[in-house]
Amino acid sequence: MMTGSILGFAAIATYLAGWFFHQRQLRLDKQTQPLALQLVAAGAIVLHGLAIAAMLFVDGGLDLSLLKIIALLALVINILVWISGLKKPLQSLNLFLFPISALSLLIALLSPSTKPALTMSADMQAHVLISLLAYSLLAIAALQALLAGYQDWQLKHKHQNLLMRTFPPVQTMEALLFELIWAGEILLTLSLLSGFLFYDDLFAQKLVHKVVFSLVAWAVYAILLWGRHYRGWRGNKAIRWTWAGFSAILLGFIGSKFVVEFILS
Repeated sequence: MMTGSILGFAAIATYLAGWFFHQRQLRLDKQTQPLALQLVAAGAIVLHGLAIAAMLFVDGGLDLSLLKIIALLALVINILVWISGLKKPLQSLNLFLFPISALSLLIALLSPSTKPALTMSADMQAHVLISLLAYSLLAIAALQALLAGYQDWQLKHKHQNLLMRTFPPVQTMEALLFELIWAGEILLTLSLLSGFLFYDDLFAQKLVHKVVFSLVAWAVYAILLWGRHYRGWRGNKAIRWTWAGFSAILLGFIGSKFVVEFILS
């Protein structure tokens, strides 16, 4: 555990160093250096991953406490953004992801476990992995929707600031948003199907809220994708629907785990 703590605090320091470097580049009105940011992010992600592994894999199985899962989600989100950033201009996301990741990791390191360790079959591990990927992609989409809305507001009011200079064109931002939603919806579908296949009683008391809110989120994203394809939905309407779906995800996953681990326990 001591090694995990050292790695975790090293990851936090690297995230914060990357955030300050990015901020400094913007304030000095210098062009963003994607390669340098990618290298810093890669170092932080490796340290974050090693720290998370030390926290999750404990004697007796997996520690899936809420705060550790949130730190794991932050790791997955950073990995996905890092991979996408090799081909697309996503550096602006790091201004938000780096401090959020550092905070989530710090809280996970300092907080005791709130759930007993679990042993899981290969099928259940696959279901958990698919679910985490789905939630992570939809979380990135929610953040991307906020940035797209902010960019649209700035352009309408003819404002230019430090952050705006890191954004790609509006069309690129919207295209990326719906790519993320498509990928997240596909993985959410697989998550729900695998849950129905692998759980003996998916509608048990401790799972029913998660299932219901996941189904609501799936329906919201499906309507949004239909509206985009057939009605050309974009702008504020797309942002509202994106956040409606993500709110259902938050209530179903984070909300249900919070109630079980911190209130009912």
